[in-house]
Formats: sequence, C-alpha cells, structure tokens
Amino acid sequence: MRLTLPLLSLLLSLSTLADRPNILMIAVDDLRPQLASYGASDIHSPNIDRLAASGTRFDRAYCMVPTCGASRASLMSGLRPAPDRFVSFTARIDEDAPNAIPLHQHLKTNGYETISLGKILHYPADFESSWSQKPWRPNRKEPFAHQPIPGWTPPSNLDELTQASKNKRLPFASFNVADDALGDGQVASEAVKHIERLSRQETPFFLAVGFYKPHLPFNAPKKYWDLYDDTPIDLPDNYHVPENAPKEAIHNFGELRAYAAVPKKGPVSDDMARTLIRGYYACVSYTDAQIGRVLDALDENGLRDNTIVVLWGDHGWNLGEHTLWCKHCAFETSMNAPLIIRAPQLKSVQPDQASQALAEFVDIYPTLCDLAGISLPEHLDGQSLAPVLKNPNTQGKGYAIGRFRNGDTIRTDQWRYTEYTSSQDGGDGPTISRMLYNHDRDPGENRNLAVLPEYKSIIDELSRRLNELKGR
Repeated sequence: MRLTLPLLSLLLSLSTLADRPNILMIAVDDLRPQLASYGASDIHSPNIDRLAASGTRFDRAYCMVPTCGASRASLMSGLRPAPDRFVSFTARIDEDAPNAIPLHQHLKTNGYETISLGKILHYPADFESSWSQKPWRPNRKEPFAHQPIPGWTPPSNLDELTQASKNKRLPFASFNVADDALGDGQVASEAVKHIERLSRQETPFFLAVGFYKPHLPFNAPKKYWDLYDDTPIDLPDNYHVPENAPKEAIHNFGELRAYAAVPKKGPVSDDMARTLIRGYYACVSYTDAQIGRVLDALDENGLRDNTIVVLWGDHGWNLGEHTLWCKHCAFETSMNAPLIIRAPQLKSVQPDQASQALAEFVDIYPTLCDLAGISLPEHLDGQSLAPVLKNPNTQGKGYAIGRFRNGDTIRTDQWRYTEYTSSQDGGDGPTISRMLYNHDRDPGENRNLAVLPEYKSIIDELSRRLNELKGR
C-alpha cells in the first residue's frame, strides 16, 4: 500500500475512525463547464458556483471515456479504459474489472458508511454489496402535460413523429410541476434525509449523490425554462466540421436522433437547435437548485467543517460545436468536464482557488483516499490531486488521457492529439487517422494540424507519450 507525502501531518492526525472526514460526492450527468464559476455567463448555476467559491475548481479536468457508464466505471474503479475495458455506456466494473477494488468498497472496508443515491454507477447492481445499503433510485415517470415552449412550434404531424421515434417523446419538455415531481428533486430530498440521519452518528460516511439532468431528454420544471425567456440563444461560432478533421471524428449523434421531431440525418433546424440549447440550460439550473438543497442540508446539520465535497460531471457535452450534439467524441467539448473539490481540513488553502493543472477522473479515487488518511490500493492508475489542493499553482502530471471506441487522445498544456486506429484487410497492419489541435491558438479545435508536415516532430512525441500511457 502506498501513501502520498504532501498530507503526512494531516494523515498522522487521523488516528481514529471518528477523526476521518466525511465525503459527499455529487455526480452530474452530461455537465459541461459552461458555468459562471468557469468564466461563462450563459447558465444560472449559483449553487455549483458557491461550491466552487469555497473550494478548488479544476479548469482542465477530463473524463476517461465520453459516455456515462464507462466514465463512471473508470472513475469509481480508478482504472483507465482499454480496448476491452470500459468501452460503452453499459460498462460495469464487476464485469470489466472484477478484481478491482471500487472506491465505495475501499471506503467501506476502512470504516465508512457508503450510500448511493440516484445515478452513480450506470447499473445499481454493479458491486452492489459494497454499498452499506442497496443503491436507491427515484421514480422518474413523467406523466405531466407539456407546457408550450416559446420560440419552438411543434410540427403538425408531431403525433406521427412521436410514434415513429425510438423514445416516443420529444427531446425536451417544460412541466408546470414542483421540483420533487421529477427525479432530481427526489434525489435531493432523499439526500437531505440521509444527511440529517448521518449527522447524528460518529461513523464517517461516503454519501454519493447522482443527478440525472442535464441528460436527455431536456425535461425540467417550467420555472427553470422561464429563467431563459429573455436570454439570447446563439448557435456556436464553430457550427461546422473542423478543417481537415478525419471522418472518424464526426458522429451522427444517434442519442439525440432517437427522439421525436429530430431528423434521422442532417442538421436539426435552427429553431430546434436553439430550443435544445435552452432546454440544456434549464436542466442545468434545475439540477443546480437541487445541489443547493444538499449543500444547505450539510451546513444546517453542522457537517460542513468535517466533510469533503467533490462535484464532477461524468463527461462534457456538445451543443452544436463541430455540428455535433451529445458526447461520444474526442474533442475538448466531450472530454472536459467540471471538477470541484472542497477539503475543509486543508485550512491553509484559501477558498475560491482555480487550478490549471491537468486532472483526470482516475485521480479522484486516490485524492479522496489521501484526504481521508486511507492507504491506496495498488491497482490505481491515477495520481492524487492533494498536492494541487494544497497549492493550486502546482503543475501536476502534465497530461490527461482518454479514449472512445477506436480513438485514443492525449491533452497536454498546449496540445490535444488523437489517434483513430482501424484494422485493414489484407494483413498490412492498422491504419491511423490523426488530429492535432494547438490550444494556445485554436482553443475551439477548428483546424486539424496533423495533416501538415511541419508538425511531424510534435505528432511523433505526442504519439509516443499517448501510447506509453494509455490503458491496454
């Protein structure tokens, strides 16, 4: 077992189980860092923003796989994805890495009460016995009447389109209902109940609270849609395929096309595009309000000063960038997601810190162990972010690796480099398509430099690093 050194004095003080900090983990599905705390002004997210103001915000945090099941399995196991591990949204730790020790199991073994509410792992049955009680999920049925959405007129044959669609419903809806009528409101209410109960015991807890929105469909109570009545909704500046991007980089966003009124191919209409963006914003605001209820309960029950809070989005999300919707690609918009950590036991750290260190979601597991004074399992692929939490100017390891299907990608301080590997008939070996983007000059990743011969030495070096570091 190994322990990192920066928190040695803290760890020595955690001599008894009762001394160990509690851990509140908040997971948000499909959350992109388009928040005020990340420098954007589009979305109302005051509660996530106040958490960021009291902790450390990682501006360059990256998921391991831009699809929910695989991302969560990788994060909770501490293992990188590989060609035969954590491949799709159906990924499970108990099937892909049965010998791993998941985070919740490791904490339970070390005396924590472990609770899963809402969506943490994609399948509640995945290492279910490692939770102290059966994972809880809300009733997410939505038998409510849709409210009109200004700016979008349903097609005259909507009933026909709905019946012909896979999901039998629109990709967005406004409901005139209370927050608790929808799933995330129920998750927050259940979390508040647990916090009140857990505050009365001495056993430390790991409370994992997973919110479903802003995952499709973009359904939210009407009051959150109303927040954006007067907000101009613009399509992204790069609503086009990047120059010289390989065909593997651009997908058909089948997740969205499964909904009614979305064409089976080609772009969505501009009106639908703007409504999708507005619906995404409304869902983020709805979930943000539920996060506020959970954070308030932590404060009101006297747990703030002894509870680590970590919030992450399981991957990014495209809102038209590069003509894409959803995730499922190796662009920055899919790989980059929010990560905020508040560790109140690090009293020397000033609040409202931002780190530019490159962080990977496999780093969360060892970080929480370090902060809790628990030794690390040998199988972990990540590195603790505790040194960065103590000093946000620390550079960290300097890279983030990810993959989706046949694409492996590495993000460094300046570059994003991606290799798409395809088998070739005839035994001549695989073919590789490449992307290279200079984030100093092209943060939107609009011009693929990999086709230019003057970048060969940079490509060779990044390819070497990527292939040394990626999971196999």
